[in-house]
This record gives sequence, C-alpha cells and structure tokens, in this order.
Amino acid sequence: MSAATTLLVIAKEPRPGRVKTRLTPPFTPAEAAALAEAALVDTLHAVAATPARRRILVLAGEPGPWLPPGFHVVPQCGGGLDERLAAAFAGCAGPALLIGMDTPQVTPELLDVDFCDYDACFGPAEDGGFWALGLSRPRPALLRGVPMSTPETGAVQRERLLAAGLRVRDLPLLRDVDTADDARAVAALVPHGRFAARLAECAPVAGRRTSR
Repeated sequence: MSAATTLLVIAKEPRPGRVKTRLTPPFTPAEAAALAEAALVDTLHAVAATPARRRILVLAGEPGPWLPPGFHVVPQCGGGLDERLAAAFAGCAGPALLIGMDTPQVTPELLDVDFCDYDACFGPAEDGGFWALGLSRPRPALLRGVPMSTPETGAVQRERLLAAGLRVRDLPLLRDVDTADDARAVAALVPHGRFAARLAECAPVAGRRTSR
C-alpha cells in the first residue's frame, strides 16, 4: 500500500432496525445491529492496520465507542448510494480506496494497492456488486448513475472504468454479509474475528426461532 493512498470506509451507524435488515429474521433487530457493529469493527481494524495517507469513515449516523482511533469521520451526503460514493471520492485529493462495512473478512493484504501500474482497482462481490473500488485520482462522475444494489451493479461499474480508458486491477472476489447464510459463510473464513464471535452468541437463539 502506498502511504499516499486514502482509505475510505462507507458505513451506517449500527442501530437496530437501521442496518442489516435482511438478517431479520432469523435474527432480531438488536442482534442484526450487533452483527453489523462487529463487521464494522473488524473492517475498521483491518483498515487501521494498513498504511495510508488518511483513514476516513464516511458515516450515516453518529460514531460510537466502536470507532478505533486514527479515523476522520465525515457525514454521508444525501441522495442514492451512487451519489454518496461519488461524494466520498470527491472529498479526496489523491489516490483513494473505498470499501464498505459488509466484508469483515477483509485484511490489510487485500487493501494493498499502490496504483503504480493501474488507474483503478475493482473488488467484485459474489452478489454481483462490489466490495472495493479504488481510483488513482478522484473521478466522482464514474460512479454517478450506476444502478446500485442490483445483480448488475458490479459489471456496470467495472465497465464504466474501462470505458473511461482506465487500467483496472481486479481484486479477489469476496462475499458480502447480507443474509444469515452469508453471515455463517463469512464467519467460517475468519473464525477468530469479532464478527464470528458475535455470530456465535446470536446463533443458538436464532436457531431456536427458525426451528419452530
């Protein structure tokens, strides 16, 4: 990772009923929020361990005690997700890599981008979206108008990069945590993380509810 790169994390405050609503059921809104918080904390600690020029949390809501030191917090702008992602890049002065809070399996090694031989990096997600997007210089227009949260989101976004003449480095395919099946699969990849520990606390209760 080039120390000149800004690392961006776009996230929602982990409040019950506001985050990870696709986890309910089988989990309660409080459990879903607890899982979201654990995923966010794992993500933030991976970012904190990665060399960077700045580390910015682009947050919808208010920071809490879960926020580790070393992050500058900025509020998300209004509008759709494409506008919010574009605004996050617009606030950067140089190379930037943006990730979400849905991949607690992310590691500093995965975030090791330097833009020496490429202009953009793209991390595809299994659901058709993307978990990471990096640009060697801010180009917010490349995100505006991309349909978000669809099975074609990632393909459309990557094509935008190529159509702009950018050299694209593809990052590994990762699985977002959206459903209970996702949560179990991701926790199995990082069994010693906070996310896996929190899921283990919730799973027995969730299992009893789904067996009725």
